[in-house]
This record gives sequence, structure tokens and C-alpha cells, in this order.
Amino acid sequence: MKTVLLSGGSGKRLWPLSNDLRSKQFLPLLKREDGANESMVQRVWRQLAQAGLAGDSYIATSRSQVEVLQSQLGAAVPIIVEPERRDTFPAIALAAVYLYSVVGVSLHEVVTVMPVDPYVDDSFYASIRKLEEAIQETDAELALIGVVPDQPSENFGYIVPHESRNAEHKYQQVNKFKEKPPREEAAALIEQGALWNCGVFAFRLDRIINLLISLNLPISYDEMVKQYRKLPKNSFDYEVVENLSRMVVTPYQGIWRDLGTWNSLTDEMEDSVIGKGIVTDDCKDTHLINELDIPITVMGLSGIVVAASPDGILVSEKSVSSRIKDVNGSQDQRPMFEERRWGSYKVVDYVKYEDGREVLTKRICIAEGKNLSYQYHTRRSEVWTITSGRGELILDGKHRELLPGDVVLVPAGMMHSVRAVTNLEMIEVQSGQELVEEDIVRLCMSWEDILQYVQHIG
Repeated sequence: MKTVLLSGGSGKRLWPLSNDLRSKQFLPLLKREDGANESMVQRVWRQLAQAGLAGDSYIATSRSQVEVLQSQLGAAVPIIVEPERRDTFPAIALAAVYLYSVVGVSLHEVVTVMPVDPYVDDSFYASIRKLEEAIQETDAELALIGVVPDQPSENFGYIVPHESRNAEHKYQQVNKFKEKPPREEAAALIEQGALWNCGVFAFRLDRIINLLISLNLPISYDEMVKQYRKLPKNSFDYEVVENLSRMVVTPYQGIWRDLGTWNSLTDEMEDSVIGKGIVTDDCKDTHLINELDIPITVMGLSGIVVAASPDGILVSEKSVSSRIKDVNGSQDQRPMFEERRWGSYKVVDYVKYEDGREVLTKRICIAEGKNLSYQYHTRRSEVWTITSGRGELILDGKHRELLPGDVVLVPAGMMHSVRAVTNLEMIEVQSGQELVEEDIVRLCMSWEDILQYVQHIG
């Protein structure tokens, strides 16, 4: 069995810590058993590894999330890159074609698809394995996991089986789906044995490959990437699930949470304060998450979440915190913090002058042993000031050491790279007419390749 994790999301409901580049699954706010913090995607990948599933798992994501995934899970994590964000059907179709034409997976192999960020206990992954059994032992076209509800909820879709979940059957035939019904209807559905739809399902690979053939779409990965825009921009539920008649569901009775709002996420956080700050003892059920270098103090407020990052500051009652997606819906602001495969950066200041010239100041942190790509920029020059750590610099083919206090000038068009010997921090000041992250021409990625490239071109 192969497992495909879908990683997407715009990050709007957990603003200001999340944004288009750092969605909720990448926020390191959960606690591991050893006391260290981890993100949702790190937790899921760790659980997959413990269940023996990580070796056959892949992550399908957009290009903008590749580096943060590599930063959090390592460079070896198998990633299927979507050319652009569309929806779950195109993402799953691309993953299926990748498994078929690149990996060489058999058409009879079972593929399980799941979100990248469920908050579940370890027993959930035993249910994942049951999906493969369900497909192999029945004539089902699709097998799903249904969470046994602990209360009526308007926030989830429901899987309605043909018989009650209490019936002594290994798998239950699916009668219908009901998407986010009112609370009263949800209660009635639960009485009928309905289960929460947690977005996990399995199918034989030929189910999707044959569908693509019938739609006159390519089943070669390289060609699919070229024609990706032609795929219907629809959910997998709409394009596939609604057209199937033989589906089974296996119930799961353990912990399952969608930590998509500050209200639900803080329920699973062990620490009431993360970052610089104080929440006084007269505050009840109040959380402070601060990514800024200035302290924040919260006094006498209960049921509150305070979240601060370079992107902004949120102060909200937890019960209404999900409204931030609508309140900030029209804002178009560049992300002020980004995590990369080599470390992270934080925007410290940005100015645009009347003549159109822009100046952007960043604090860049490169992790020990990691390096920037060998690259150049066409529309900006840069000035670096090394503030801590030791590193190596290659600038226009010349190799030298970097130490605290060093200042490096990088004109537009000049090739450059930095490797951190120890954790390296520097202040970067960009200047130009258009300062965008896309203004990067990458020549090499690994330090070994960069050294060979420089040696080759002299």
C-alpha cells in the first residue's frame, strides 16, 4: 500500500502565524513526549514512521511548500510537486500518475490518501492499514475511514452507512454522504450510525488511471505536469466519490481533531505561553503565542488567544477566532516570515520610495551544515552583515571564510552562495526596483555541486 498525504491550505484561519507560505501544518506548537515542540506535519510523519508506513508514503504539495517540508522533515522526504494550486482532484490525479509512471507502482496496488495534518492517536494508523484490507476483501471501489462522533457538529461532513455502526461487520457499506448538516440533523444522523468524514480514503491505482484515460488526460507524469491546468479544478469528492456506488467505511473510535482554528489548536497545546511573554494567574484558558523579539503581557483576560508574528498581531476571544479568515480576507500582504530548507528568514523592515526604488531588510538564519543555492539576482543588489556564527562564502567564483562583523556586497547579476559551518545569522539589505522572491536564478543546490561548478567554470 502507498500513502499520499495532501499538503495545502492558505493559512488564513491561524493568522498571523500562518500565511500562504506557512500553513497551519507547519506551526511548531505541539509537544512531543520528550518535551520538544513539533508541527502537525512532523507529528503525522513521526506517527507514520512508528506505524511502519513512512517508507511507502509521499507528500503532494505546491511548489511554495517544498522547502518548508524539507526543512521540517528532511531533504529525503518524497514530495510530488504540483505545478500550481488547483484542488484535491488534480492533486490526487497527479500523485496517481507519478506513482504509476515514475515509481512503477502496480495498477492493482492500493493507494490511501489522507490530509497531512490530522491530530490523531497512534491507533488511527491501524485503521489506515484496514483500508487496504477493505479494498482487497470486498468489491468496493473506495474505502473510507469514518470517525465515531462524540457530539453533533456542524463543522464536519457525515458518512451514513447502510446499517448501524454497532452491527457486527468488519466494514460497512456506505449509503450516502451529508456535508456539514445543521446540528439537529447531525444529531439525527448520529442516531442512525453516521460517522464523521475525516477525508481519508483508499482505492486501487487503476481506478484513477482508467478515469484519466476516459477523460483523455495523460498518464505520463511529465505530460501531466504540462497539462495540469487542463484538469478540472474540483474536489476529489465531487469528481470521483459522488460518481461511485460501491463504497465501504471502517469506523475509528480514537482521538481525531481538526486543529484548523485557534480555538481547537490551543485545546491541544500544553503550554499557555510560547515565546516571550507572561500570562498572569488570573487569566483562565488564555494562550499567548509570540514569535516577536519583544515581550507581551496578558492580564485579567480569560478565554483569549494572543498571537503575534512579523505578519501581525491577533487578540481574540477563542470562540470567535475563526472569523479572522473573513476579517482579513481582503488583505494582500507579503509574508514577513518564511521557513526554508536551509533555515529561515524574518523581514525586519520594508520601504518603497517615490522613485519606485525598494529597500527590504531581512534577518536570515542558516542552520549548521546547510547552504543557500548558488544563485544570482537580476533586479536587486544585496548587502550582508554577518552577526553571529561562522560560514563559507562563494562570491563570483571566489571562496572565503565568513566571520561575525564581515560585510559582503552582492551586486545584481553576481553569483553567490553561503554555507553555515555553525549556525549562521546575518542581516541582509536588498535594494532594487522590484523586490520579489521569484528574482532568483539558481545554478546549483548542494554545496558539493556548487564547488564542482565553480571549479569547472574557473
